[in-house]
Amino acid sequence: DTGPPLGPMGKGNKRKREEEGGSSGGGSMLLAAKTEIGQHFLRNPEIVTAIVERAKIEATDVVLEVGPGTGNLTVRLLEVAKKVVAIEMDRRMVREVTKRVEGDPRRHRLEVIQGDALKVALPYFDVCVANLPYQISSAFLFTLLKHRPFFRSAVLMFQEEFAARLSARPGDDLYCRLSVNTQLLAKVQQLIKVGRNNFRPPPKVDSRVVRIELRNPPPPVDFLEWDGLVKLAFNRKNKTLRSLFTTKALLTQLQTSYDTFHALKRRRAPDDPYASADRPANVKAIVERVLDDDRFRDKRAAKMDIDDFLALLAAFNEAGLHFTS
Repeated sequence: DTGPPLGPMGKGNKRKREEEGGSSGGGSMLLAAKTEIGQHFLRNPEIVTAIVERAKIEATDVVLEVGPGTGNLTVRLLEVAKKVVAIEMDRRMVREVTKRVEGDPRRHRLEVIQGDALKVALPYFDVCVANLPYQISSAFLFTLLKHRPFFRSAVLMFQEEFAARLSARPGDDLYCRLSVNTQLLAKVQQLIKVGRNNFRPPPKVDSRVVRIELRNPPPPVDFLEWDGLVKLAFNRKNKTLRSLFTTKALLTQLQTSYDTFHALKRRRAPDDPYASADRPANVKAIVERVLDDDRFRDKRAAKMDIDDFLALLAAFNEAGLHFTS
């Protein structure tokens, strides 16, 4: 349901003061955003409403909000959720969002945690809603993708290009390691484009809201090993796999990884058929044998989908090659 960008908000003195960051108690000066930590306050009430609607929050839901800022989104979430847990690093904003709900009959539904969302233990939640500081986008996304127990969905604001990479397909210019890793673990839906002038202060680029839903059950693959392979493949995504994986530098890296893996394995299983102390492996021969398969011979990472990468990882593993991130 991606539509055109939502425009700047209209006039309305009291609502405007509250939405731009003044206290709902009236009279306070606008709080200055700390752009060095990625603060850009969402000031358009139409977009706040659209985000809450797209989140499809139920009356029994616990909602996790990251970076509530002055509370524009928080107060709307309190209207529809059973509980809102907001994580905020800036002590000024903790005070502001707390003050914002004074006198609100729903204030008992709000819990504010002062801390870094990448470091604090995330509470239980059903839905995550966040206008994230751009510099933590990738790190927080993968915190969510690995989070357990499973949550129903996350509705997140990102820089437009970052959001586009999340759902890029094989052959797209923006298709990259981030695309493959995200789509392995989750379904991604583009929701709303948000122009930069809807924030105070305006960031340098436009934003986009996306919905993330974890794949449940998750794919039966070791993610660290998967990411190790994908990272290598996208190092030069337009080269053929054979050309990329038979460079001297990469073969040296793979040989070290192979030797380490099988040295550890021999300690647990002395009859490991792939390597023995007196028969070092020829990793180049292994790589060439795997990549000579019709499935991979002319493949390039730029045009490989999830199933292609799963098949490639399985073939390397079957030949005794393993990867690390």
